[in-house]
Amino acid sequence: MSVVRLLPFAEADGPNNMAADETLLEAADAGRASLRFYGWLAPTLSLGYFQSHNVHITDPLLENIPHVRRPTGGAALVHHHELTYALALPAGTPWQTRGDSWLLQMHTIIAEALTGLGAAPEIVGQETKYGDILCFLHHTPGDLRIGVNKIAGSAQRRQRGALLQHGAVLLAASPHTPALPGVAELCGRRLSMMEVGAAVKECFLRQTGWHLQGGDWTEEERRRMDGFAAEKYSRPTWNDKR
Repeated sequence: MSVVRLLPFAEADGPNNMAADETLLEAADAGRASLRFYGWLAPTLSLGYFQSHNVHITDPLLENIPHVRRPTGGAALVHHHELTYALALPAGTPWQTRGDSWLLQMHTIIAEALTGLGAAPEIVGQETKYGDILCFLHHTPGDLRIGVNKIAGSAQRRQRGALLQHGAVLLAASPHTPALPGVAELCGRRLSMMEVGAAVKECFLRQTGWHLQGGDWTEEERRRMDGFAAEKYSRPTWNDKR
């Protein structure tokens, strides 16, 4: 049976969250699959790898919150009232097969979990763009929406075939993005990060047939995270590089 390490839920700032995700990609490159759910200590704007850092000063609701550049592409997200996940998988079978789409697989898992909690999203079938800056105004095939509003999306990075995929489930609107309603506004369901995470874990097990084994970071991984946070994700040379 394929075993995926399930890391403890944690809340951190932008640099440490992105450092943790990059460390997961390194672990996957070395052959270890991992899944983690996490939150943010403060509202944080994350920029897609190719975005200009100036987007955070184009909107007065965004300019005064911290920002960090992701190692993945896509548009900007305000991480506030949401559950964020990161899945890192080694190259090759059984983790990845030719033609499979983990974006769609993970969103199908999340959709089943939310449906069981009384908030039934649908999978986006075609691309629709309502804005140029925010990810949740850009609906792409495989995203999740309730009505016309996107409530879950993900982004990827690959390294020698290993995969990092991380994404967000919008649980409630943020005052920094009031035009983006979450599950609370759309369904009248106030879901906590912990109950959504637990439901996603159950559906992940059912749909993959894999085993989630609780585990923690190794000492070497902690050193790598500290280094990435201090030397990369906390620095303007990375965050404001474009």
